[in-house]
Amino acid sequence: MYSTIVVGTDGSDTANSAVSTAADLARLCNAELHVVTAYRAASGSVAVPLTGAHAGDSGLGTALSKLAGDEMLADTAASIKGVTVKTHASSGGAADVLVKEAASVGADLIVVGSKGMQGTRRLLGSVPNTVAHNAPCAVLIVKTT
Repeated sequence: MYSTIVVGTDGSDTANSAVSTAADLARLCNAELHVVTAYRAASGSVAVPLTGAHAGDSGLGTALSKLAGDEMLADTAASIKGVTVKTHASSGGAADVLVKEAASVGADLIVVGSKGMQGTRRLLGSVPNTVAHNAPCAVLIVKTT
């Protein structure tokens, strides 16, 4: 059914829920799983993770260095068993990075969490909404809120 699945994370609990669903699907389909996080440079060498549950929040929490983000991706990948996992950290907006990575790896499914699909962000735009409208493949929006 699916051979290449992309999922975004920022290491939060809600993003981990989307990652868990994506991993389950990858196991069922014997698919390769690509775990993605996005960074936008805040100042100097500091970067903020933008993919996953906090992607549309105005308060993004503690800024992480790229190294810390890479470590988060490595920890996430290590926690996923029974599936081939590749990680990607790219600069840019969360939705743009997810869509770009999906196109780059030839994904046939992007999995995102539903955070940001309610209230004013639903009207102003959210990562799941933007991904759904711009993805080169199918999109699964996991109920994470």
